[in-house]
Amino acid sequence: MTSPMTPARTFTTAIRGGTAVVHDPLTGQTHRAERPVPPGRTRLHGAEVASWPVVHPGDIEDAMPVSVCWSPLVRCNLACPHCLDDKAVRVLQGPDRRRIAHVLGESPILGVDISGGEPLLLRDLGILIDTLTAGGCAVSVTTNGTHLARRVEGLSNRVDAVRVSLDGPDAARHDRWRGRGSFDRATAGIRAAVAHGIPTQIQTVLLRSTARMSVEPMVDLAASLGVRGVTFLQMLPIGEGAALADAEQLSDDEARDLLADLDASTVAVRLRTREAAGGFTVIRADGQVWRNQPDAAEIATLRPLHTVNDLALTGRDGSA
Repeated sequence: MTSPMTPARTFTTAIRGGTAVVHDPLTGQTHRAERPVPPGRTRLHGAEVASWPVVHPGDIEDAMPVSVCWSPLVRCNLACPHCLDDKAVRVLQGPDRRRIAHVLGESPILGVDISGGEPLLLRDLGILIDTLTAGGCAVSVTTNGTHLARRVEGLSNRVDAVRVSLDGPDAARHDRWRGRGSFDRATAGIRAAVAHGIPTQIQTVLLRSTARMSVEPMVDLAASLGVRGVTFLQMLPIGEGAALADAEQLSDDEARDLLADLDASTVAVRLRTREAAGGFTVIRADGQVWRNQPDAAEIATLRPLHTVNDLALTGRDGSA
């Protein structure tokens, strides 16, 4: 668990479907509040929020998603074979990106994770973050970390959390997937983000060929870098990663068993199962609202995002 002395950070809170919920931009999880909390963007201690029950967004009786992942570009400086993105998706330009940021900011959505592609390649990233936070959202950025050191000052005191994707606990294992030199640049970015006080976590995709030998060293790396935790993500057979699914996917039970073998750690360790990813809402670079199917085995496009109403869920599981 995170130390109770960990400084307070920004969360977003609201009454959704009759339930008081708190969205954590660092982990992407939504919790049921167990005491009265002020609505909107508010400062809370991560250890306290982490102790509250996690609520699957599909279990909240509300017409709108609690949080979304927004991937405003497909361009990336790396070429990871398990990438969730579909490089064939058409990419909207700056004015439309800013329009989407306004729509999301005007919506009751509590959290937006800006992903990609590689979001740190966006020149207008700061404008997008500012628009979302002004609307009351908690905003995280998911990045491969290779450009984080050079952009960290522009993110400091602006973004609520940074999630850095690593595929191995050292250069040999990480660079095998992401290219030579990418580990050193990513860890330099993590150190810079931590030094600037940005709540930072590592997230890593569980792959059958590497997970058993990498899980514990990844937690050790996180502790040495001073990040707030590690989230292990179940691989989703979506985007370019679909080609690896048969060989590399673990079942949710296998993933749970793998993490259950970890020794106690001072770093918070979390697992996002494939089940937990079901029904999640994604805004892709084409400006379309997409939604993971309930089993997260595929993603389907619903409609273009023009107004807040275009985000609406139509079923409890988030299905169209």
